[in-house]
Amino acid sequence: METALNQTFKTKATKLLGVNKADAKISKTYLFVSFVILLIGGFLGLAQGLNRAGLLELPSWLNYYQILTMHGVFMLLAFTTFFTFGYLYAGLSHELGGLLPKVRKIVWTAFAAKIIGAVLVVIPILMNEASVMYTFYPPLKAHPMFYIGLVFFAVGMWLCNVGAFIQVANWRKNNKGKHVPIFSYFATGINVLMFFALIPVAIEVIYLIPWSLGWVKTVNVMVSRTLFWAFGHTLVNIWYLTATSAWYVIAPKLIGGRRWSDTLTRVVIIALVIMNITGGFHHQIIDPGISLPVKMMHVFMSLAIGFPSLMTAFALFAVFERTARKQGGKGLIGWYKKMPWGDVRFLALFIGMASFIPAGAGGIAQTTNQLDTVVHNTMWIVGHFHLTLGVTVALTFFGISYWLVPYISGRVLTPKINKLGVIQTWIWTIGMIFMSGAMHTVGLFGSPRRTSYTTYGDHATALGWDPYMMAMAVGGTLLIIGVILQVYAVINMMFFAPKGETEFPIAEAEENASPTPYWTERWGVWIILMLIVVAMAYVVPISEFILNGPPGSPGFKTW
Repeated sequence: METALNQTFKTKATKLLGVNKADAKISKTYLFVSFVILLIGGFLGLAQGLNRAGLLELPSWLNYYQILTMHGVFMLLAFTTFFTFGYLYAGLSHELGGLLPKVRKIVWTAFAAKIIGAVLVVIPILMNEASVMYTFYPPLKAHPMFYIGLVFFAVGMWLCNVGAFIQVANWRKNNKGKHVPIFSYFATGINVLMFFALIPVAIEVIYLIPWSLGWVKTVNVMVSRTLFWAFGHTLVNIWYLTATSAWYVIAPKLIGGRRWSDTLTRVVIIALVIMNITGGFHHQIIDPGISLPVKMMHVFMSLAIGFPSLMTAFALFAVFERTARKQGGKGLIGWYKKMPWGDVRFLALFIGMASFIPAGAGGIAQTTNQLDTVVHNTMWIVGHFHLTLGVTVALTFFGISYWLVPYISGRVLTPKINKLGVIQTWIWTIGMIFMSGAMHTVGLFGSPRRTSYTTYGDHATALGWDPYMMAMAVGGTLLIIGVILQVYAVINMMFFAPKGETEFPIAEAEENASPTPYWTERWGVWIILMLIVVAMAYVVPISEFILNGPPGSPGFKTW
């Protein structure tokens, strides 16, 4: 009895007074590595942009495609992954009464696997033996160490998924009949989606290792591309779902409001998990070898993801308007004046979510065959990606860091760092407007993606791209300033800010809300539905690629 009382007191004290120190060390380490990677990746991106604009000649020992590969791997895999797990595990610890000892061991093992994997990936890139870019499409062939490193990194991600599953399952065992708290519910959905999205790319990478070692002479290119995009498309939406968790759960608390419909929130998570993996073919919409009915099904599934996004837009802006009107906001747009625009924690999140409106519209264009034919493999695609990941996701992550880092560090956000964060947010936003806007525009004029600086023999069309390349360079310069300011703010909040207690801001559900139905907790059902939809989308085409595919391709090294 006494032990139970002590445990109850400990759980309540943890929720009221701050983070569990052992758990905080995990999140702190993951976040620190994340922002170090952001700093390195930011400078790589700047070098890439300056070279593409013809303003920087790279040394003989470092070429454009090495930088392009490292920038993609660092920003898309490493920065986002380390941040996501640092954030999710802080929330799981906070809501579920601290992490289990075995979960901590799993997460530290995952950290080691991911670091080993990252090192193994970077070494061959630096040796110029793996300039295959982020997508590592065969028949471009990298050094075997590159693919082995990716396996280690995937294992690290899987271990993080398993740790989260164990933590949530333990809570459910001890709280039968109760709903998993909303942040932990988001964490469950994110980890489920990631766990299954990793399966196809793991199969691809393991399949490529014997080929890279020379044990197998040829590789099936269509199978490899398809397996990659079953993961690659979903990966973007994993980071989007992570950002969405902050919009639904954190933003209402920051403005003094309550969450919109708990049921709607959970349905959005379920919908995104069920429908996400099956959108991968829209990245291959002009690829040969894929039948029209299969492409149409994938286009439908890609567009279907827009429905939970529209539900999210409605719910969030309803929360903003309702909260502001309670605080005295009036008129059609007057209520916006009640929003805390001077609070970087809210400002960064708001710009991130607002940017998803044009980003989502761009995604719809790329899902439509006729429009995608115009922009496919042009700078438009790069601009779209920088708008989704570089603004929607990155700015949301930055906004999260301004309360999460002080929370896990036992410190507080000072007015000085808050003001610096507001400045950083606007610098980042303006930089991305220049960069992404120029990329979208010059892509419509035909400028290809993934190519270093060239004038194509001073061709008039290529010379016409130069002003947009200069705008990209300006945007890249602003962005590296934003990166430096952001990393400085994180280091300050992590190690030098005044000691104090910072709240983990989770908003409560709306007053007089109808009860959330318990069927939302039936994750076994949702996973089965997801696997059925995935099977409908992939079994037939992949079987066709294997049984009736063309002769495989040998490996090529074009750099």
